[in-house]
Amino acid sequence: MARPNDLGRDPVGRLVLRLAIPSMLAQFVNVLYSIVDRMYIGNIPEVGDAALAGAGVCGPIVTLISSFAFLIGVGGAPLMAMSMGAGDNERARRILSNCGLMLAAVAAVVTPAVLLCREPMLMAFGASAETFPYADSYLTVYVLGTAFAILSVGLNQFIICQGFSGIGMATVLIGAALNIALDPVFIFVLGMGVSGAAAATVISQAASFVFVLCFLLGKRVHIRLSFGGYSWGVMRRVLLFGLSPFVIVAMDSVLLIVLNAVVQRYGGPEMGDVYVTCATIVLSYMQLVTMPLGGITGGTQPLLSYNFGAKNIARIKRAYACLFALCLAFTTVMFLISRFACGVFVGIFTQNPQQTELAVWGIRVFTLGVIPLAMQYEVVDGFTALALPRLAIPLSLTRKALFLALTVGLPAFFGAQGAFYAEPAVDIFCGILSTVVFFLVIGRVLREREITPDVTMRV
Repeated sequence: MARPNDLGRDPVGRLVLRLAIPSMLAQFVNVLYSIVDRMYIGNIPEVGDAALAGAGVCGPIVTLISSFAFLIGVGGAPLMAMSMGAGDNERARRILSNCGLMLAAVAAVVTPAVLLCREPMLMAFGASAETFPYADSYLTVYVLGTAFAILSVGLNQFIICQGFSGIGMATVLIGAALNIALDPVFIFVLGMGVSGAAAATVISQAASFVFVLCFLLGKRVHIRLSFGGYSWGVMRRVLLFGLSPFVIVAMDSVLLIVLNAVVQRYGGPEMGDVYVTCATIVLSYMQLVTMPLGGITGGTQPLLSYNFGAKNIARIKRAYACLFALCLAFTTVMFLISRFACGVFVGIFTQNPQQTELAVWGIRVFTLGVIPLAMQYEVVDGFTALALPRLAIPLSLTRKALFLALTVGLPAFFGAQGAFYAEPAVDIFCGILSTVVFFLVIGRVLREREITPDVTMRV
């Protein structure tokens, strides 16, 4: 945190680690927001399993809300980094100004929309008569803090893209540490139950937002948050760049909603809530894989974008080599943990023997394809960083469409447990597909950038 990283001159290998590791750790800690909530909720006396299933139904909706932060934050940060790489700080300032306005506008629209639609959404997305009261209590309180969630996550991208990876990590650590401290107080001491877990999360996100805002308005950053210079052209280009990460996160939420609804339906009155609780635990574990992996690939996007803007092609190639190696190493470690130690993770959520056995099985199935998943993440996020949404978006949509088809289709033949096999099948297929596409196009893309005048990159 002592100094910003020099994206154009620092050694690439060490730069990748200095960007990726803090971002990965930040996302790992960020997972604690939901995991700690669910851990405490699952251990509420007498109603823990039902309350956990209710919170699990809310999980995809919460993620869907956050996806709007990625639409603008991850959409604008690569553009800002490219502008800085090309030496145009005024253009970078305009991008940040426009993105700040867009984040505030999105928060103002999403909050009332979700509040008005929450009841039919929850019932349609897998809540039962028993779990609905818990889901409704959690979501109602959480949505009241939507603005903090969207603004803190979205604006944090503009800290990271300026080379302040340590500050970006600190943003997440502040919120996570506060959430961990407040959860038991609100849930048990004050007796607020699931609504207390949501309240602790909202307060934590508010603290993160205040920290981000103060830093972006301060003197340490190269490009400060300012007002004015608003342009529909800039906003349109940000939305185009952000469409791929938005699709990834938003569709993940939709697909998880479908998964909850499918296992509830095929589990029937006796096993429906059991399978939803199982899916909640399994998806909480998968966040330990996908969010840190996304931290590696997303945290290093500024390195690719800056050097793409500066036409430092050799540095981009070295960065890719380091990133692929780091992503594969991480997913290999998580695959081994999934095989041999996932029972420890399940134990923090439930002591029910039936639920424990089912969740351990679900984690082992869900993680069969996590190693090739590394390639999918790096290729899609890398294409986004290089201003190639026309390649990133189709790869993302292919994965989502296939996952949806298998999640809905497999249970028709194999029952509720068949839905859990959709994830590894998609991870393996799309990992291979993304790798093939990358090696077919990356050489041509980099050669074309070397001869492209900077004026064509203006927004």
